[in-house]
Amino acid sequence: MYKVGIITASDKGYAGTRKDLSGPAIEEVLSHFKGFQVQKYVMLPDEKDMLSNMMRQMADEDQLDLILTTGGTGFSKRDVTPEATLEVIQRRTPGVPEAMRSISFQITPRAMLSRAEAGIRGNTLIANMPGSPKSIKEILEYILPSIEHGLDILKGNTAECARP
Repeated sequence: MYKVGIITASDKGYAGTRKDLSGPAIEEVLSHFKGFQVQKYVMLPDEKDMLSNMMRQMADEDQLDLILTTGGTGFSKRDVTPEATLEVIQRRTPGVPEAMRSISFQITPRAMLSRAEAGIRGNTLIANMPGSPKSIKEILEYILPSIEHGLDILKGNTAECARP
C-alpha cells in the first residue's frame, strides 16, 4: 500500500471563498486503485515557500510515498507549484509530466500550457496535477499503473517489478 499526500494550491480555496473540487477528485480516482491510500490532505495558498515546505514535510517527516499537488501549474503570476516542486526534488522524472500532457493533448491543444513538473525526493515521488477535476480523472487513470510500477522500483519492491 502506497501512502499518498495531496496538496491543493489555491488562494481562493485557502481563503475559504472557493470550494476545493480538485483534491477530492484525486481522492476519488485513488479510491478505485487498491495500491494507494491518502494519508494527508492540505490546502495552501499559491505561495512557493509554503508549498515547498509542505512537500518537504510530507516526504521527509511524514514519509509519504507519493505527493500529488493540484493547481498552480498555469500561466498566472501566482502559479508557482512547479517552481516549488523543482526546489524540493532531487531527481526529475520528466516522463511523468510528458505522459500527462500527452494524454491531455488527445482531448485539448491547451495541454501545451501545462507547466507541471515531477520528481523524486528521497523515496517520495512528487507530481503536479492540473487544477481541473475532469483533467485530474483523465490523467490519473492513465498514469497511475505506471506510477505504481515506478514506486515499486523506488521502494525496492523488486518482487512487485518482476515480469513473467
